[in-house]
Amino acid sequence: MSDTPAPTLLYCRCAYAQVVPSGVKNEVLSQLCASGTSFETVSDLCEMAAHRDPRLKALAACGRLRIAACYPRAVRGLFQQAGAPLAENAEILNMRTQTAAEITDAMLKS
Repeated sequence: MSDTPAPTLLYCRCAYAQVVPSGVKNEVLSQLCASGTSFETVSDLCEMAAHRDPRLKALAACGRLRIAACYPRAVRGLFQQAGAPLAENAEILNMRTQTAAEITDAMLKS
């Protein structure tokens, strides 16, 4: 058993830009819910960054963060824009290019 705390899981619905395939994001959400694992969900990271939502700072401060969203460079840029730069060890999974199974496996790994 590791003393390393479990990562905080963050799932972005990408509600406004609608650039993530709906089948992928719906399947990832369904699998996360079915897993019984605790996770955070947000409507749209882009919108949160545009409004400099203070929740982004709280999320960035989580320590280990694993995010299902969009392109890693874009997600890091959004947090940076909001004044909440992500730690180097933040894991960002790309629902635009990866399969739902790849993302779910990576999100739920120990």
